[in-house]
Amino acid sequence: MLAAGLPVRKVQALARLGLMALLGAMLLVMPARAAETQSLEIVTRSGVQVFTVEIARTDQERATGLMYRKELAEGRGMLFDFSPEQNISMWMKNTFISLDMIFIGGDGRVLRIAENTEPHSEKIISSGGPARAVLEVIAGTARKYGIQPGDRVASPLLGTR
Repeated sequence: MLAAGLPVRKVQALARLGLMALLGAMLLVMPARAAETQSLEIVTRSGVQVFTVEIARTDQERATGLMYRKELAEGRGMLFDFSPEQNISMWMKNTFISLDMIFIGGDGRVLRIAENTEPHSEKIISSGGPARAVLEVIAGTARKYGIQPGDRVASPLLGTR
């Protein structure tokens, strides 16, 4: 018996329960990571830009995206798979960092770029036509590397590499 009058087993059980609750709470506030990463290349007039991207294939991965992330390293991003090609609408709800959204057509070409998106905004950001995928990278990336509509994207996901 412990000094507080509780048996040791009861204290241990309460401690385990408290630890499980703490771990569960941590999972709720930690940003999710996509299960798979791939290399992606964008061929621009100024050269080939290589990115390491998390792949968002499932409804849950696409719905969560980069929400709750406090940072995104240069050269990293998330590629959202919306196969088959369709009109895509995105937003920045619960997204703490400004992003460039690069909409990619079924032919592997950049269709449209939404630059410097506003964190936490619920404003709809449209693909502007049928797209197969969306690449999200840190804001300023498209301008820095001269990424423009018509540039070619090479990715195993898109079948263009």
